[in-house]
Amino acid sequence: MVKEIQLRVNLIEERKEDTLLFKASKQLGIDKKEISAVKVLRKSIDARKKDIIFNYKVAVYINEQIPEKSDYTFRYKDVSNAKEIHIIGFGPAGMYAALRCIELGYKPIILERGKNVQERRRDIKAINQDHIVNEDSNYCFGEGGAGTYSDGKLYTRSLKRGDVRRIFENLVFHGATEQILIDAHPHIGTNKLPKIIQNIRENILKFGGEIHFETKVIDFVINHHKLQAIQLQNGAEMTVNAVILATGHSARDIYELLHKKEIRIKAKSFAMGVRVEHPQEIIDQIQYNCTGERDELLPAAAYSLVHQVNNRGVYSFCMCPGGFIVPAATASGEVVVNGMSPSRRNNKFANSGIVVELDIDKDFKKYDHFGELRGLEFQKDLEKIAYFAGGRTQTAPAQRLVDFVDGKISTDLNETSYQPGLNSAPLHSLLPKIIGSRLRKGFVGFGQKMHGYFTNEANIVGVESRTSSPINIPRKEDLEHIQIEGLFPCGEGGGYAGGIVSAAMDGERCAEAAISKL
Repeated sequence: MVKEIQLRVNLIEERKEDTLLFKASKQLGIDKKEISAVKVLRKSIDARKKDIIFNYKVAVYINEQIPEKSDYTFRYKDVSNAKEIHIIGFGPAGMYAALRCIELGYKPIILERGKNVQERRRDIKAINQDHIVNEDSNYCFGEGGAGTYSDGKLYTRSLKRGDVRRIFENLVFHGATEQILIDAHPHIGTNKLPKIIQNIRENILKFGGEIHFETKVIDFVINHHKLQAIQLQNGAEMTVNAVILATGHSARDIYELLHKKEIRIKAKSFAMGVRVEHPQEIIDQIQYNCTGERDELLPAAAYSLVHQVNNRGVYSFCMCPGGFIVPAATASGEVVVNGMSPSRRNNKFANSGIVVELDIDKDFKKYDHFGELRGLEFQKDLEKIAYFAGGRTQTAPAQRLVDFVDGKISTDLNETSYQPGLNSAPLHSLLPKIIGSRLRKGFVGFGQKMHGYFTNEANIVGVESRTSSPINIPRKEDLEHIQIEGLFPCGEGGGYAGGIVSAAMDGERCAEAAISKL
């Protein structure tokens, strides 16, 4: 017999080895000897009150052993000689589209503009240390996409878009820790994700798929609204049956190509702002109601904040406890920042994007002449402002938090995790009013919710501009483009996902849709 129950454990009880077994036997009213095992299904921490509680969902096995195998199996077939489906982009959407193709007996041909995870390291080192941006290999482009070297968070609210558990189990199948199946806010870590991605690549190749790195798509050959071929930067042309377009939210050249060829795209609302960085100790003390260092049983504290300013949300985005701020530019002449955390989340800083909701129909009137690219052009301009304010390198413009709200230039800045360095700049006047004024009020509101958060011990760093795509590539209910037969817009680049898990689920769905069309 197996029974699923909820258990609450305080910090003192958490230190004891047999706490879950003892509590399970007491709650079920049975002898401990009858319990074969207690398997943790879900774990979260409730730190809202002084007494910190660990919430567990467990499966109690009564006179029965835990099954050795997962309920999920992944049966991949040899597709070396199977019908081909082309996939542009090898981030989460592209990877999981490829894996699903192989499961269903189709051969994925993957075209990735960037390099594999190992070779990407050199270009990431170059942007961090030498301020050199490789436009096709950076924190956004390359094997694994933007998530590979920028975090590995797996939390998603997209529970209705597909089988979230299946994505998690597949990550475990390819080498992720089983802890991601348990944690309420699962996270792999930027130091461990590359190996998992390498395992996925090797599996795709093992079963007959093809992966072409440093292969950039520059044009589509279309006849009578049907996609017939794709042209590559190296001059080659590939005839196609179906194309899954999974290029991510930063592939601006793809949006511009579609716009130029009058292939339907649509400007969409998105959010922009800054990164804020606190000493992790401050966030720990606020969230765990403690002084000094946090208890060793507690992870680096996270937070989630939202505040309404003039009918717009100002909110935290991609919060990275014990993490780093990284340069996420994809071209020279721009500064973009993002956040990441290693698996142990043991860096001494906490950072988060703090962004403002922008309305594509109300906030970009000066950019209307760009048509559906208006949000994209606004995004570009803000990144250029950050580049010049930072000193025309990957050094980022920054300001102490209270100084930003008070409209004062910071005479000096706090220590930072951002490797290219910071330059003191008047972000309060450089950011457009639709962003800057709302951020200033938002930070004050956050300080009222988290006492100690609003402090000059924190820096704000600009700009956090790539939260999501400023473009939607419209598709029909069957996931095919509304205008072009054989084209399946997918993942974050199409405007249909917001992170690793939702992108992976959309990749699987697009693979199934493309196959059903064939």
